[in-house]
Amino acid sequence: MLTAFTAALTLITLGELGDKTFFISMILATRHSKRWVFLGGWGALTLMTLLSVALGKVFQLLPREFTFYAAILLFTIFGLKMLIQGLRMGDAPCEDECEAAAETVEKAEANLSRWGNNPAWATVGEAFSLTFIAEWGDRTQIATITLAATSHALGVALGAIVGHGIC
Repeated sequence: MLTAFTAALTLITLGELGDKTFFISMILATRHSKRWVFLGGWGALTLMTLLSVALGKVFQLLPREFTFYAAILLFTIFGLKMLIQGLRMGDAPCEDECEAAAETVEKAEANLSRWGNNPAWATVGEAFSLTFIAEWGDRTQIATITLAATSHALGVALGAIVGHGIC
């Protein structure tokens, strides 16, 4: 369990830095109460983690050799992709992600009234929905699914949730 926790914590903490959801939370925290942004974003990431771990447990029903080699393949692909992206970065390394996040937040801010008159609930709802949608299909979600399919699910869930909280 400790190995799964450590692997998930490291994977999520490093994988989420500079990610679109990271910038969405950062932008929202400059405009709204940091407490409510954190709760909304972390709530969305916690739900996404639990869904990913559950899906990983479903993949455990497949033959162990398949999930083992699929995990190696996916982690290698994501690792190489991150290295290539890192090598291609210029002077503004996270410019594309930051711009996409800013655009997403601007669109959501225009519709902020749909959450009602309570600014706390509006902030939590906005942070939750933007984070949940942005995280769907993200490389850390796929990595969490893969890790949960090959490791101790509780350790993966706890490590990923703590990692998301750190980011």
